[in-house]
Amino acid sequence: MTKEELFENIKRKKSFLCIGLDTDIEKIPRHLLKTSDPLFEFNKQIIDATHHLCVSYKPNTAFYESMGAAGWESLEKTIHYLKDFKDIFTIADAKRGDIGNTSSMYARSFFGLMDFDALTVAPYMGEDSVKPFLNYEGKWVILLALTSNTGSADFQSNPKIKTGSGFLFEEVLETSKNWGNADNLMYVVGGTQAAMFADIRKIVPESFLLVPGVGAQGGSLEEVAKYGMNSQCGLLVNSSRNIIYAGNGDDFAQQARAEAEKMQKEMQGLLTSYLK
Repeated sequence: MTKEELFENIKRKKSFLCIGLDTDIEKIPRHLLKTSDPLFEFNKQIIDATHHLCVSYKPNTAFYESMGAAGWESLEKTIHYLKDFKDIFTIADAKRGDIGNTSSMYARSFFGLMDFDALTVAPYMGEDSVKPFLNYEGKWVILLALTSNTGSADFQSNPKIKTGSGFLFEEVLETSKNWGNADNLMYVVGGTQAAMFADIRKIVPESFLLVPGVGAQGGSLEEVAKYGMNSQCGLLVNSSRNIIYAGNGDDFAQQARAEAEKMQKEMQGLLTSYLK
């Protein structure tokens, strides 16, 4: 999916919601444990109930890897199911990044084998660890820049670790934007860091941002849209727990849809305000 297609999809659906499929076997409704593949069955019902309200799904691979080979099979079935929805942007939240040969294998796995649209990647090891992912035409690297967790202050925005560009996360943005372009490179910027969005947009005005941390972690959707949305590109705001675990009974998918509808309606109003 191109940048233009993704942005047009956001405007058509009046939503920039990304639903995180952080599917925990210990949290899904108990009745699903009787099915042959509980993780996939949970995901399928969530997707069926919410796909018209979002533009993206983001499985966090750790929740599947923790189940061994069976979990990996559930992940593969989930991504294959999502491919039936042509207007959905798929993200593997795997936070990969290693020396070139290893990154090439990661890229082959997520882009070649499972055909995800995008993959989260850690930038710490530099350009040669990221480039193998950027070699896949039509695929996206989502680079970690300023994350939503409290530990981000240890390095990313620590005033003791400043470079010529400012904070370390600003150096990541300045340097990495030359590795790819706004058509294949976007950035993770936490919703709890809304005060930084205006400065981030000065560095990467045309790049999409993937924004976790809105909702359960305290980030403000309105603040994120105010400083992060513009007419050149957009945002993908991720919500996981608030939506997928909204209910725990037979109607869990309907409860998830109700929560997604609340976010979509709020996003619709924000799009009207900030996309003029």
